[in-house]
Amino acid sequence: MIDFYINASVYVQVLIATLMTWAITTLGASLVFFFKKVNSTVLDAMMGLSAGVMIAASFFSLLSPAVEEAKNLQMNAALVLSIGFLVGSVILILSDNFFTRILDKRDNINAKGLKRSIMLMLSITLHNIPEGLAIGVAFGSIASNSTTLMGAFMLAVGIGIQNFPEGSAISLPLRRENFSRMKSFIYGTLSGIVEPIAGIIGCILVIYVKNILPFFLAFAAGAMIYVAVSELIPESQNNKCKNLMSLFTLFGFTIMMLLDVAFS
Repeated sequence: MIDFYINASVYVQVLIATLMTWAITTLGASLVFFFKKVNSTVLDAMMGLSAGVMIAASFFSLLSPAVEEAKNLQMNAALVLSIGFLVGSVILILSDNFFTRILDKRDNINAKGLKRSIMLMLSITLHNIPEGLAIGVAFGSIASNSTTLMGAFMLAVGIGIQNFPEGSAISLPLRRENFSRMKSFIYGTLSGIVEPIAGIIGCILVIYVKNILPFFLAFAAGAMIYVAVSELIPESQNNKCKNLMSLFTLFGFTIMMLLDVAFS
């Protein structure tokens, strides 16, 4: 199985990796069949761990290769990376605000809990698009030796880990708002379906339009850092064991750093 994956085309590799992240989202959403609520400390720890993994991956698997690729293409690395990084983060900020305003204008959504659940579902689905792009970009950059298969795959693993609490963060609140277990599960798992689609698109873009590779690597890093800083870390720090949650973030960063350095 491992040999098949290593020798498969990059499109098969990125498809399998993003299907894995989607499967983990589905696994998280499936908790609605077994629990009414999940231990918040466990979910917060996973959020913290994922934040560390994504921050490390943003540098070691995305920004650092982007610098080298920009230099190889004789670009102004500082300018290209700064623009790409800021565009990636700003797009997510604007998208979050856009969906928040749409939901605020819907008079037929009177229950605050339901409104919050729908907003969370839309927000998580939106965040999954740049996450899928980030995975696709990482795998697509293997062809130009900007990153390694292990680095790209571990990036997918990091994103997959944080997808687990995201899936349950959608299905469990919907269940509390009197949705059936099956409907809650379906809505939870659908939030991750955009990742395989975005992954393939990102992979195709960087393979066939190599001049945009540094920009897209930085774009993906900006999007991931925004998710980590604005969503994952604050969510984990809501836990009363703040220091423990911080250690999980540091542990996640260390794991990703060691794996990327060891296999680069």
